[in-house]
Amino acid sequence: MIRVSAFRWVPPIVQGLVRDLRVRWALEEAGLPYEEFLISLGPEHQRTPEYFAMQPFGQVPAYDEDGLVMFESGAIVLHIAERSEILMPTDPVGRARAQSWMFAALSSIEPFIVNLAEVDVFSPNEEWAKLRRPGVVAMAQKRLQELSTSLGDKEYLEGRFTVGDLLMSTVLRILRGTDILEQFPNLAAYRGRCEARPAFEKALAAQLAPFAANAPPAANATA
Repeated sequence: MIRVSAFRWVPPIVQGLVRDLRVRWALEEAGLPYEEFLISLGPEHQRTPEYFAMQPFGQVPAYDEDGLVMFESGAIVLHIAERSEILMPTDPVGRARAQSWMFAALSSIEPFIVNLAEVDVFSPNEEWAKLRRPGVVAMAQKRLQELSTSLGDKEYLEGRFTVGDLLMSTVLRILRGTDILEQFPNLAAYRGRCEARPAFEKALAAQLAPFAANAPPAANATA
């Protein structure tokens, strides 16, 4: 039995971005059934000793597979990918390239995009954020241009869908609400192509369902 932790509810601005989505998607691509166990933001569940024992930083997701407990979405997704030819090529070169793109997504692209999200989402009205934003945008654009050049006119980073594309497209999703990705048409089309996969659509619906069911009254009123 595979169990994956997920939040019971999060604000709409981050719905569809919480990183259990990556794990759900990988499991759907691999055809592996799983159960979710829902936790609440804050001390009720997220900050308890029991949850810290599973996830040392109190984050989502935590992963439990018959007593094998893991944390960090990238590590969990790699573990799942090792069991699926859809996600991980069987030839040594293909495997190495897919793994390289996994690390590129999390190390070379995501930090720059997250920096921008932190400015736009958490501190948009702060003077320091307004001053910092142009530089943050420029760095994100530089990395995206390099990624765009590497992708070229290919459908996927290595010509076929792999776990590298799964992680890269979830990173690019963080840019929703901005027009930055549209400056790179091949990347915008690439993200859309990845999101059109049935396994992604199923994983996204599964993540969003508890948010709708457990939304506080104030959130429903706002919506």
